[in-house]
Amino acid sequence: MAKKPLQKVLGLMSGTSGDGTDVALIASDGEEAIEFYGGLTLPYDEDLRIRVLEASQHDVPIVELARVERDITLHHADAVAALLRTLPKESADVSLIGFHGHTVRHIATEGITMQIGNPWLLAAKTGMRVVSDFRRNDMAQGGQGAPLVAMFHRALFRDQPRPTVIINFGGVANITWLGDKNEIVAGDTGPGCGLLDEWIQEMAGQSHDEDGRIALQGKVNDGLVAAAIATPFFAKSLPRSADRYEFDHVDVSGMSVEDGAATLCAVTVRAIVKAVKQMSKKPAVVWVTGGGVHHPVIMRMMTESFGNVKNVRELGLNPDTLEAECFAWLALRHTLGLPLTIPETTGCSRPTIGGLITCGKPDGEIARQGVEE
Repeated sequence: MAKKPLQKVLGLMSGTSGDGTDVALIASDGEEAIEFYGGLTLPYDEDLRIRVLEASQHDVPIVELARVERDITLHHADAVAALLRTLPKESADVSLIGFHGHTVRHIATEGITMQIGNPWLLAAKTGMRVVSDFRRNDMAQGGQGAPLVAMFHRALFRDQPRPTVIINFGGVANITWLGDKNEIVAGDTGPGCGLLDEWIQEMAGQSHDEDGRIALQGKVNDGLVAAAIATPFFAKSLPRSADRYEFDHVDVSGMSVEDGAATLCAVTVRAIVKAVKQMSKKPAVVWVTGGGVHHPVIMRMMTESFGNVKNVRELGLNPDTLEAECFAWLALRHTLGLPLTIPETTGCSRPTIGGLITCGKPDGEIARQGVEE
């Protein structure tokens, strides 16, 4: 059988931490053939970051939400231009973008999700076709709209020993379990790095716990961890989806900054342990990706809990751009009429093709202005 041609695609992701825009370039057939060319992160300036987080956490006026959407879209366009300058030869024939946008609300129990980002503006600024709005069709089909990385994980980890587990540490952590008969189960496990980042921002005036310096000095409050994990969300079976702010009941406000940080790390990891116990077989290996791979306390607790824990870098993957690469892959699948979600990953009633597509200039003419300068 002849191999399907690979198409180059850009992916864009703005995580719930509000740090900036991740952009990455891949080539794929929309299935298991995937090549990686690289990516980068373009940070938000402090003003935009504060406005993005404000829109995510509070009911801001509609006009302000519209302004934030415009401004992050322009920032995403700048990220695309930066990557085109960084990879001019590799990106020469790319004309498709997967644009996740920034999640400001996700309430799966009510069938509500909102990612801000103007695909028409991005298409106009980049000259490329843009696939966006990945989650709402899944929710219309009875799904929870997340996590969307599970099918991508199955493609990437097809040759790894089974059962295997992939943990993605975003603001919320999610799991993909792959069985030895190609079964797949996915869902959000609980808080990822979001609660820890907020705690460090509030108590230490830093964006995150760099190198785990603060949590390394702290002591875990096991009673608080047990109480946090005893709440109803963690008793739900997978697939399940959580809003980033569903875990605000985890209150470490009476602790020192160090003990609070260590305790929040423990909540994250013990939630993962509880989710893995739902699986029919213990994983042979646990792969980790996302921001949590850089936190030594989280990684130490993961190793203590599972033993064989590996960073996806061991497979030549980049944990910092893997979600952006995922949305590039999902965008291509949309154009090919292939499902992005299945009942086992989000609880949707049937395999579902998510996303909407806008059209820019097919040759990406606008995006390349100034690339050679």
